[in-house]
Amino acid sequence: MPVRRKALKFRIMLEPGEEGGYTAILPPLLGCISEGDTRDEALANIREAIQLYLEPVEDDSHLPANSEVIEISMGLWG
Repeated sequence: MPVRRKALKFRIMLEPGEEGGYTAILPPLLGCISEGDTRDEALANIREAIQLYLEPVEDDSHLPANSEVIEISMGLWG
């Protein structure tokens, strides 16, 4: 049976550049920014940036022997 993936939805900030083109920013993912000459290109580029940002890194699964994994929860403010 195929694995079903749940789609993630993000709100992107899309800003026109002063000299043309667009900048796409995803504020919840710090540093996840991309650009494009057109609106569509900027959106395609930010999709790729999000995939790369969320892609697991091989080093993430190899913790040193003295490492401790701790889960925390935080309330939202605003």
